[in-house]
Parts: sequence; structure tokens; C-alpha cells
Amino acid sequence: MKFIDEATINIYAGDGGNGIATFRREKYEPMGGPNGGDGGRGGSIFFEADENVNTLIDFRYVKNYRAQRGENGKGSDCYGAGGSDLIIKVPVGTLITEKQSGQIFADFKQHGIKVLLAKGGKGGLGNIHFKSSTNRAPRQFTEGVPGQEFELYLELKVLADVGLLGMPNAGKSSLIRQVSAAKPKIADYPFTTLQPNLGVVKVYDHKSYVMADIPGLIEGASDGHGLGHQFLRHLSRTKILLHLVDSAPYDEKIDPVEDIKKIISELKKYDEALFKKPRWLILNKIDLADDIDHIKDRIIKELEWDAPIFEISAINGEGCNNLSRKIMEYIDSI
Repeated sequence: MKFIDEATINIYAGDGGNGIATFRREKYEPMGGPNGGDGGRGGSIFFEADENVNTLIDFRYVKNYRAQRGENGKGSDCYGAGGSDLIIKVPVGTLITEKQSGQIFADFKQHGIKVLLAKGGKGGLGNIHFKSSTNRAPRQFTEGVPGQEFELYLELKVLADVGLLGMPNAGKSSLIRQVSAAKPKIADYPFTTLQPNLGVVKVYDHKSYVMADIPGLIEGASDGHGLGHQFLRHLSRTKILLHLVDSAPYDEKIDPVEDIKKIISELKKYDEALFKKPRWLILNKIDLADDIDHIKDRIIKELEWDAPIFEISAINGEGCNNLSRKIMEYIDSI
């Protein structure tokens, strides 16, 4: 299934039905009074978070959603039926904003959350409401009120405790495979990860956390290079970021320290709040690195790095269990 994490749609709640002006016309009552009923209310539109939905792809093909209109009123004091409500299912983690103003309408962080976004219009009044001692045969009635309508922007942000960040081929997918049951694609070429992957990391029998792997960043991602930085939105809800670094790059011209600087720069360009999140440095592929201590010393000196630094080999699991435990301890402490 193609992963879609943003969409723009239009929603239209149902209009209220019109009231009606009618009069009783029965045998022996040729001058019967007014008996026009009210129109039914229009159907409303609700959005509901559903954990069985994991992408916004359906909204790419259907752009307009309409709830049912209320029926018009009828004679003999009969009111029109109300329109049926429309319930739209979205993935957990979906943020819905009004397209033009950017106003947040709903944030679906849990399964089962249900929110009214467009209210159906009220039905119009029939002429039975306008009868009075001075107006015995009212011909007045009112039309139904239009339902609310909005242009909405839907944005899916996956829910995870830990987010993986780094250049393509830094080993993010290998790490999530090593510590969880997730099976993302792994290959010896860049951009093997084309969509976010989630894995549950079970540290103890009763403790676990969710880790998110997103496609790699490269320099110039903010200008659309590589896969861009659109997938960074999926790290916005995380508690901590793990910045993976290839400590044994295949090309001697690649400098791990410079790669770190490039990722930090792209992160800051994208979102200051994401840049300020707690971020640990993970030196990967230590089984292939010639002088890991030299790289570590340069990082601390050139970047003035004061956050934790871990050394692992995601391919054979060296240091991964210790890293998982430390992450669990950190999450428990906040």
C-alpha cells in the first residue's frame, strides 16, 4: 500500500430542509388551520480515529464529502426527516486543520476519538409556528439553514516515543530490525526506506516503547533534494531523537562529523521545536570503523556535544541492548 501522510479535502454538512405552508382541507372543515411541518435538520460530519486505518490514501481519490440533506416539511403537521450523519475514519495521529486559516480543528492521538467538524443546518419552520390570534391563516415559512462547509488539511504524524534520524544508509532500518519485530527493507544503496516504519521495542516483560524509522536526509533536503524533509513531521510527537551516524562510510571522502553537521542544519531549517528535542548520537557500524575514538573526540570538540553518545553495530547487535535499556530508563524518567 502506498503511504500517504497528507491530503486536502472539502466537507459539506447537510442543509436543513425547508419548512412548508399548508392548510387542513378535510371534509366539513373547508377553512382548516395551518398544518405545515418543519424541515428536518441536515446531517453532520464527524471524524473518528481508527487504529485499523494507517494511511490517508483514500483522501487522495475522494476529495469531497457530503452529509445528507434534511427533508422538507410536509402537510398534516408532518416534519421532514433529518439527514443521516457522515462518519469519516482517519488514522490515529491525524491532525486536521482548516486549510485557509491554519486553525487546528482536531488532533486524533488515541483510537476511538470522535469529533464533530461540520454541523448540519437547522430545518426551516412550517407555517404552524406563525399562527396567532391576528394571523389565522399564515402563509409564512422559513427555509432550512445551510450546513457548515470547510476545506480541510489532513496531516498524519505517526505516534512514536523514539525517532531515528540520519543520512541514507546510516543504519536506521538495521537498528529497528535488530531491536524490534519490524522488518523494513535493508539494502546496500541509499534511500531503501521510502516511508516511515514503526517497531515496538520490548525491553522488559512489562515495558516497551515505539520506535519510528523515517527515510534518510541529505544536505539540501529543505530545498527538495533527495526525498526532501516532509517525513520529519513523523518525529514531531517523539520524546527523544536518535541521530545515527555511519562511522565507517563506504567512501573515504565522506566525513562522519560533517554529515552530523548537515543533518543538524536541515533539522533546524525544518522546525526549531524539533531541533530542540533531546537528541542522542549513535555511532553505528563500529565493527567496521578503524578509529571510533578519534571520531568521538572530534564530535565532542567540534560540535561541543554534551548529550549522550553510544557506540553500536546494528547489523550484529553489539551495544543495542544497552542502548534500548538506556532509552527505556530515559522515557520512564520524563
